[in-house]
Amino acid sequence: MTKPFLRSLVLALGLLTATVALAEEGGALDAAHTNIHDVAAMQRGARTFFNYCAGCHSLEYMRYSRIAQDLDLSEAQVMTNLDMTGGKFGDPVISAMPEDEAAKWFGKAPPDLSLEVAARGPDWVYTYLKSFYVDPTRPVGWNNTVFPNVSMPFPLWELQGVQTPVYAPAAPGHDPHVERLVLSQAGVQTPAQYDRTIRDLTTFLQYVSEPAALQRERIGVWVLLYLAGFTFLAFLLKREFWKDVH
Repeated sequence: MTKPFLRSLVLALGLLTATVALAEEGGALDAAHTNIHDVAAMQRGARTFFNYCAGCHSLEYMRYSRIAQDLDLSEAQVMTNLDMTGGKFGDPVISAMPEDEAAKWFGKAPPDLSLEVAARGPDWVYTYLKSFYVDPTRPVGWNNTVFPNVSMPFPLWELQGVQTPVYAPAAPGHDPHVERLVLSQAGVQTPAQYDRTIRDLTTFLQYVSEPAALQRERIGVWVLLYLAGFTFLAFLLKREFWKDVH
């Protein structure tokens, strides 16, 4: 199965997968309001990804050179600020963490995030990154209301701060569930700043899921203009041919 075909398949099933995930895990999702045409937001999101996520997660369908091209960055900027593994400019973004070691530490290797937004949707990713809370019962000390019993530690806790759960009263025979989260320890960013940080990160991951969307939309405008012009000329030609037919 080729990578372009895989990418198309995931995009086609993305909405269905995100709907199923939401139904299984429960809860409403916050609107991400991402905009992949905001280059500054994608640059900030790339910075967050490579500083906080790239140590564990790869983007194996994305190359450093493509990031530079689409995000208006020079080769020097990308290789100096985003390349954390010593890769070459044309290499795909691969995590420095060995998969066997990651599986030993976390139970399984962290997933590649190239198609995460395509599979889950930007609202899911955005809400997920806002929904971590401390849970001493979990092996890594963290849990998540969007993805219960997640095995991933929370890498952005210093930015957001520490959230603790408030549980709703449990019905007889049922386990208590988290009703809401409370910020019990402030992070280095305010809630508004953190929201922008993860919105930018989600925007970058959305771009990574389908980088061709930028070019496709630009080309699509010219295609529509061409079709409109061709239709008008065809109408004039038809009228000229049929003007003497009664």
